[in-house]
Amino acid sequence: MDSLRFNLQQSPFQLRPRRTIRPRITNISNQTEETDPRPPSSAGKIQRLVLNNEGRTKLNAGPDREFYSYPRFVNHVDDGFISSLTDLYRNRLRSGSIVLDLMSSWVSHLPEEVKYEKVVGHGLNAQELARNPRLDYFFVKDLNEDQKLEFQDKYFDAVLCSVGVQYLQQPEKVFAEVYRVLKPGGALIVSFSNRMFYEKAIRVWRDGTEYGRVQLVVQYFQSVQGFTQPETIRQQPPLGGGAEKPVLNWFMGLIGLASRPDPFNAVIAYKNFKPLYE
Repeated sequence: MDSLRFNLQQSPFQLRPRRTIRPRITNISNQTEETDPRPPSSAGKIQRLVLNNEGRTKLNAGPDREFYSYPRFVNHVDDGFISSLTDLYRNRLRSGSIVLDLMSSWVSHLPEEVKYEKVVGHGLNAQELARNPRLDYFFVKDLNEDQKLEFQDKYFDAVLCSVGVQYLQQPEKVFAEVYRVLKPGGALIVSFSNRMFYEKAIRVWRDGTEYGRVQLVVQYFQSVQGFTQPETIRQQPPLGGGAEKPVLNWFMGLIGLASRPDPFNAVIAYKNFKPLYE
């Protein structure tokens, strides 16, 4: 299914792509090695499949576009997670970068004080994406139906995927395509917590532990030739969100009424090499 592309300078429902982005679109069904304008090795080579067919299944097998057709203007993680994610972006993304925010929504959690050359958003709900103030451009596409990203090779300095990796049924193909559109030294940052739309998460994610899910994302990176060794970040906030009232937090936890902060997990790898910045 063709993706929908929007220029946020226009009405969010006018299909009018920005001229600064020139996606390469080919007819996949008629494409051969002789007619493919892309070099054969431009996409990351998938060395092995991480998931079997059963592990890719969802409880709700209906179209994802229908499930996400109604906009949800809420945060899917708590403030502590968002703060950790923004700090990570602040430390890893350089100003002036061209950024792709995969599986995005009405907020990208990028640091407000950092200016990027361009931020491109992707998701399944145009109304949510149109509300996102950090996006210069966005497109709607179901990555479980079509994993091809319609951008030229080596276009982005960084690709982000926040709290969405658990829904990918073809993660190996998506990571390989991300590898293609990243510049050498570009980063893919995948972040997630323990929250999910349970019926839309793939089986291996639903059945996994928190540690197992981190290792699963590590394997996604390792399935594609060319990514650096993945770096993992795990933060488990204390019960109750802090130690300012330790006795109260302990008692509330004992009776099952304490809030449980969202754990913060991130896996990061780079295309070819990790750059060193002054």
